[in-house]
Amino acid sequence: MNDLSPIETRIQEALGRVIDPLTGQDWISSRHVKSIKMAGGTAHIAIALGYPAQSQWPAYTSLIEAALAGIDGIKQVDVSWSTHIQTHAATRGQALLSGVKNVIAVASGKGGVGKSTTAVNLALALAAEGARVGMLDADIYGPSQPLMLGLKGKPDSPDGKTITPPMSHGIQMMSMGLLVEDQSPTIWRGPMASQAFDQLLRLSNWGEPNEPLDYLVVDMPPGTGDIHLSISQRSPLTAAIIVTTPQDMALLDARKGLKMFEKVSVPVLGVVENMAVFCCPNCGHEAHIFGQDGGKIMAEEFKVPLLGAMPLDLDIRVHADSGQPTLVAAPQSKVAQLYKGMARKLAADLSRLPKDYSAKMPGVTVQPLA
Repeated sequence: MNDLSPIETRIQEALGRVIDPLTGQDWISSRHVKSIKMAGGTAHIAIALGYPAQSQWPAYTSLIEAALAGIDGIKQVDVSWSTHIQTHAATRGQALLSGVKNVIAVASGKGGVGKSTTAVNLALALAAEGARVGMLDADIYGPSQPLMLGLKGKPDSPDGKTITPPMSHGIQMMSMGLLVEDQSPTIWRGPMASQAFDQLLRLSNWGEPNEPLDYLVVDMPPGTGDIHLSISQRSPLTAAIIVTTPQDMALLDARKGLKMFEKVSVPVLGVVENMAVFCCPNCGHEAHIFGQDGGKIMAEEFKVPLLGAMPLDLDIRVHADSGQPTLVAAPQSKVAQLYKGMARKLAADLSRLPKDYSAKMPGVTVQPLA
């Protein structure tokens, strides 16, 4: 932003003191302010955030209005918000996935902690905040995302070689559950399951022409076995989050899952604590059935954020079983807002990870000497 007038320079200086609530950075030094123009008493400001947060734009505008309130000559503030999500560095040595900017793994050390429910609601929350999102159900043996997203039938294959993941509630989704009969078990050894995951990942037509997905959320299978190591090492993972309950047994396995990602150099964006508290629908009494603050203690132990603590809520289960997850069935509910808050935080933290510049590097041609 060169050639600013004196009043536009004061606006720039004032914006440099406004801190993004989620990244802790100001929008000037982080280069999210794209233009500042003063015209007829109105300050026109264009800001492109590196993470989806459409629901927060009015609140962010209020922060800017307050910062500019003391500048003489400004009668009105007009802020134009947009979202510009960049591609971030993936697992070392892995080629980026065609049609996808960032891949986020949602994992747990054991089953039954609400990992799949968390994954689908976070994916829907990212989409609700303005991102293009896809979902990959990596649980080859027990796929659950087709049920949660209300999808049935085999996906299209336009060329007989690749698969076009179907859309549901505004996000793409691919799963082994769409390719096998509902009651048919997948009785495969580890290498076969790993190969099946590779095909689901790389033979799916993610995104639209010239419009890649901002995020592909991978619902990992429970555990830390052979297939998990294969997924972690052979997929271009950008980051991961860990889902647990406060119960000691769940935390024991969740720690193993987190350490697995550390060993393969995948950044962990934080911990989600499910079933943190039960609120009696009759009397309102709160009870910590599975323990208290287990996820918080684990997050502090590994120096990662606690993204959120979700209640043990009957509606979450009912919505998921009906094919209408909470973000769809009750988008204004308290639970939906908790999911949105977690999605914004993990996306904001991801936006601060190292970026991938390979697409901007010029090609190199080697020719023999004359």
